[in-house]
Amino acid sequence: MKQKEGFVLRDICGEHVIVGEGLGTIDFGKLISLNETATWLWRKAGEMGDFDIESLTVALCKEYDVAEDAARKDVQKMVAQWQELGIVG
Repeated sequence: MKQKEGFVLRDICGEHVIVGEGLGTIDFGKLISLNETATWLWRKAGEMGDFDIESLTVALCKEYDVAEDAARKDVQKMVAQWQELGIVG
């Protein structure tokens, strides 16, 4: 899957948020606030271009001292939220 075009990470008043920019996101109208790990995952997914649960899990385990099962659960939860919001596909 990939991040949909027009959704960008911004730092607003010290908070990391994903916002929609451009005509393709005109109906979105939301700010999605991310914690530190979710911000890292969003950036990593963007670097990868094409990503899946497994590739993000491996990357998260390399970056942070976290057990693979715990990392996979966190990644699955985050990606499911992104899918529900329609910002990845």
